[in-house]
Amino acid sequence: MPVSRRLRQLKGLLASLLIAVPGLATAAGAAEVLELRFDGLELPLNLEQLDGWSRSPSGRPGAGGDLAVWLDLLDPRSRQDLKILLRAPLLRDTSFGQQLLDSWAGSQMLARLGDLLTTSDGHSSTGVLQTTLRRLLETRQDVSTIGLLRALPVQRLSLQLDGLYDLALQWRQQIELQRQALRRLKALALPERRTVPFAFGERTSLRARRQGLVVAHRPLPLPLEIWSAPAGVRGAVADRPWLLLMPGLGGNADQFGWLAGELAERGWPVVVVQHPGSDGPALKAALDGQQPPPGAETLAIRLADINAVLAAQRRGELPVQGKGVVLLGHSMGGLSALLAAGVVPEPGLGERCRKALDRLPIANPSRLLQCQLPSTQLPERSAPPADLRGLVLLNGFGSLLWPRRGLASLGVPVLMVGGSLDLVTPPLEEQLRLFLQGRDPRSRLVMVEGGSHFSPVRLMPTDEVLFQLDAELVGVDPARVQSALLRLTTEYLHTLEQPLLLPAQRRVHQGVTLEVLDAAAARRWKAGLKP
Repeated sequence: MPVSRRLRQLKGLLASLLIAVPGLATAAGAAEVLELRFDGLELPLNLEQLDGWSRSPSGRPGAGGDLAVWLDLLDPRSRQDLKILLRAPLLRDTSFGQQLLDSWAGSQMLARLGDLLTTSDGHSSTGVLQTTLRRLLETRQDVSTIGLLRALPVQRLSLQLDGLYDLALQWRQQIELQRQALRRLKALALPERRTVPFAFGERTSLRARRQGLVVAHRPLPLPLEIWSAPAGVRGAVADRPWLLLMPGLGGNADQFGWLAGELAERGWPVVVVQHPGSDGPALKAALDGQQPPPGAETLAIRLADINAVLAAQRRGELPVQGKGVVLLGHSMGGLSALLAAGVVPEPGLGERCRKALDRLPIANPSRLLQCQLPSTQLPERSAPPADLRGLVLLNGFGSLLWPRRGLASLGVPVLMVGGSLDLVTPPLEEQLRLFLQGRDPRSRLVMVEGGSHFSPVRLMPTDEVLFQLDAELVGVDPARVQSALLRLTTEYLHTLEQPLLLPAQRRVHQGVTLEVLDAAAARRWKAGLKP
């Protein structure tokens, strides 16, 4: 349905409610009132009646008073969705809720919500929200939307439906934009190639060697998984680099053993670093209420980890050799790789973030991490590794950090992979925009049709509690996507050793389509997108 028609319908509904229930404002004057504001209209709702209606089983007469007469006019699905929204816990765990409120991301989300839910004098309710949430979390196991509204110590609140509707519209528009972009991408005249999968998950008999690396910046050794190439392969690939792989925020080393082991089997030694403080145990500790959720404040120590591993390999303290190194990272691991490669954020990040966070970035959550950087202490810029030969960025991001120059300052080729269903690091903003500024002719941008932000992550049995994702967030079968990414990555790595280029093409691999773009194809794709 067109947006303008939805707006007219909502405005008409509010107007009819105001006309049909003239006594509601008076009746609610002495009670708790939520005033809905939309397009110049104001509708006061009695929160006690709204609470009663949300608790009532479908079809039960009388619950919710006069308000129920109008809310029950909604179609059954919308009526049930509204009840779920009102009753569902905003926070399920007391300890985690307290830690979330103390985190930078949590404070930003609360501030944006406070702008939508204002007090009777028009001021933001952020302070009241924070105080009330803390008080409720001390006495309740969970806090629902309607429970929070009724507990706020003000008689009258105003909910800006314009802003709330705008947030929902952001999400819908982002999904539609990515669908349109995929249709345009599929219309590009690219040669099609069907690739044959490796004996994926069957060929390798390698096992990771776990090693702790003593580093000056951590009290305990840094955990590493080391995948060495088999002895019979190592001598034949003396010109090959070794790979340093960094998981994303909340990720563990073993989630990328599928990629590390297969690449090592084919002659590329791999070291996978686990970053304590921003890995799976840190995320679980946050969920258990033991510490705030990890965020961009962990980037500094992540960069120190990377530099320490690189230095240890140069000193011969790690059992991996290679002619140069390739940095490979997923999500925040990709951001770490870019920073370690010497790509410095452009000036003015604080101002760009003030504009970006005028409203909740629900259509691009990676902006929360990017905008936390001005409040963190990153280390001084260091020169990129002298033997750096390339980067592989899986679902990477950085549009606010590098809005104009992108990867222009990067002196090595990059393989940048995104997914058409990625709603955490949207590919048009977070990958295409950066890629277009690159200069190395060997660089490639890859779009996985049906791929999501979590497609490269292989979940282990112990991860299931942390990652209970809906099918829409997982995307197409991750195992088939990972098989396609393995073949693609090996072909890209070959281009670092030989005078050849990975061709722009449409690759079909076990039913998974990968659009592989060089700079020219990426520009044609961008030119065909609507402004």
